[in-house]
Amino acid sequence: MVDTVRGCVLLLDGTPDRRRGVLPNPTAHAAAGAHPRRFLAADAVDVVQLPAVEGPQSALAYLQHAAAVPGPLLVWVTGRLMVPARRGAELHLALPGSTPATVRYTGLPWAWLLRTLQAHAGPVLLLADLEADEAARPHVISGAASGELAQGVPLFGVVNPVPPVPAREAGPYTRALLDALQTGDPHAGPVLDVPTLHQRALLAAGAGPGTVPLQWGTPGPVLANVAAAARQRPRPEPWGTPGQVPPQPAPVAAPAPHPDPGPAPASRPAPVAAPAPAQEDLLPVILAAAHAGRHNEAAAMAAAGEQQALRRHGPDSSEAGLWVEVRADLARMAGDHARAAGLWMTAAGRRLDRSGPADAEALEAVKRAHYCWQHSGGEALGLAPVLLALWERIPGGEEAAGHVRAYLQGADGPEGMQEEVPPTAVH
Repeated sequence: MVDTVRGCVLLLDGTPDRRRGVLPNPTAHAAAGAHPRRFLAADAVDVVQLPAVEGPQSALAYLQHAAAVPGPLLVWVTGRLMVPARRGAELHLALPGSTPATVRYTGLPWAWLLRTLQAHAGPVLLLADLEADEAARPHVISGAASGELAQGVPLFGVVNPVPPVPAREAGPYTRALLDALQTGDPHAGPVLDVPTLHQRALLAAGAGPGTVPLQWGTPGPVLANVAAAARQRPRPEPWGTPGQVPPQPAPVAAPAPHPDPGPAPASRPAPVAAPAPAQEDLLPVILAAAHAGRHNEAAAMAAAGEQQALRRHGPDSSEAGLWVEVRADLARMAGDHARAAGLWMTAAGRRLDRSGPADAEALEAVKRAHYCWQHSGGEALGLAPVLLALWERIPGGEEAAGHVRAYLQGADGPEGMQEEVPPTAVH
């Protein structure tokens, strides 16, 4: 009997504020939506996405579970590094709710992350695409130069300054690295050389002002070379062949603390030359996952579709706007009405900007935003001003605007208003 080598990919998002911009963390979503199972040099791969883990102990528990898997381990960390405002200068990975004043208690100490990975029995690789605030940057620079930021763990990536405006798409290093992983090296064997891959991504991304590159250690066989795997099997026909079903994205979900995902060979990449799935190909798969309760998986696939639309058509395009609406309805199906309301407001505002107040689809988007806002509980107050501004742009929206205005003035609550229209599932 041949033993199956099982590995693990852990996607850890250290974004302190879950409301930053339209995409909570576009870099994290890009990594989650890029079929990360294919990138690991293992026969079977567990993929664990932690998009909003609450508290350092919970994050540590997931890390320890991933480190217990004996095969290759890839930990991909995005988000922000901070140091406590008082009493100490230890680097922490921010988690939801972290601020410099609270990160000592709410963030994940970087040393905990390194200590857990040091205990892993198999080959390990830590990839990082991070931001660091002004207080943390000196510690990042000195730690990158001395190796303290790695402490023996193979570490590759970049740390950038915190941008003045939250990014709307994935960081250039992650985009370049994903492109390199999805292309592979046609002249290499089944395993990629990580330092070469890292330098390739740095060159393609271009170092911005203040970027600190991270390169420490020599990883073992962690990253699979999809180009080598493609050489070993006949190339599939293009998707346009009658009767052929296009490959679907690998599901990525945040499981319970003891997940049991089914095995999936790491050597089954999509053909390098194949086009990306169109929206009509992805939507049935996304909706099926959402209806089955796999909301994280559905959200990750939708985020990947939106990233493609952003890169190809731009943030103000109708194609990108449609993906915002998809994500809004997925949030509503997952029970996150406040997030759904915010996304529907974004979609409505973009439609109004593109087509004007006579656009019937813009009106429907505002109605769906209003419906979700009515169910947003304690977050309704913060959402109300944007909703009011949208209704004031809609012809005939005076009555609905009056309801929102009354709520802001304390005369009513959103739950007491007439519900405009319940949203319908995207198609």
